[in-house]
Amino acid sequence: MKHFLTLRDLTPSELTRLVERATELKKMQQQGEVYEPLKNKVLAMIFEKSSTRTRVSFESAMIQFGGGSIFLSPHDTQLGRGEPVEDSARVISSMVDVVMIRTFEHRKVETFAKYSSVPVINALTDEFHPCQLLADMQTYFEQRGDIRGKTVAWVGDGNNMCHSYINAAQQFGFKLNIAAPAGYEPQQSVIDAADAELFICHDPKAAVSNADLVVTDVWASMGQEEEQRKREAAFADFQVNSALMALADNDALFMHCLPAHRGEEVSAEVIDGPQSVVWQEAENRLHAQKALLELLCA
Repeated sequence: MKHFLTLRDLTPSELTRLVERATELKKMQQQGEVYEPLKNKVLAMIFEKSSTRTRVSFESAMIQFGGGSIFLSPHDTQLGRGEPVEDSARVISSMVDVVMIRTFEHRKVETFAKYSSVPVINALTDEFHPCQLLADMQTYFEQRGDIRGKTVAWVGDGNNMCHSYINAAQQFGFKLNIAAPAGYEPQQSVIDAADAELFICHDPKAAVSNADLVVTDVWASMGQEEEQRKREAAFADFQVNSALMALADNDALFMHCLPAHRGEEVSAEVIDGPQSVVWQEAENRLHAQKALLELLCA
């Protein structure tokens, strides 16, 4: 039984095949082909953090695959009343076929997976967001082909998305340049664990120079709203705008996991411009997660 808690839970070949399969499933859906490999199977979705794309994509994936899903909020379950994660894992996994968790501490999904009798998917923690990277990689493969040997520039917070890009650099074989303000760099433990070509600096221009893909995220993620003003000051020179994109390769793409704040981490002319593939990237959450569910459960 496999879990998917970070990109490192699958091999590079498994990840590449999963991305290719996501594109196959996308074409099948667009052609109206009915494909129900998870008929009568159930996905439990535990949300301790709110979401739009994650919930819609996982629910739609299960419906289109012939199965069903159950939305579980901590306000409506014993998890919210302090039931140990180990106990919830044993009970919930005994009744469903796969569990998806979107929460704060990464340790919680690791504990849940340890005591679960079915596959567990990390749909976002404070440390990693591997499902988003599946959609990002699918989008790059569809637009430009294999990302191996390319250069990706991460501009902004050294957060869970940045950590997942570090893992992706190892698993998909690209160079990753990271430009983050001082004090907002990715965790050293994540950097040390990666066998990847990384360049970490405080200069967005240096990171983006000749890059094939430029990626950013909001300056204050969920749970950091009280730091908004402080972060606006720290990240003021890290906006991805036309001047910064001009330093990247002429064929470079722009991605953002959304929701985006135009005028903060990205200018309107970039996210709404011809190099942006954010809408394809968002749609691919559905197809990448279908490929993941098929791999883990079918």
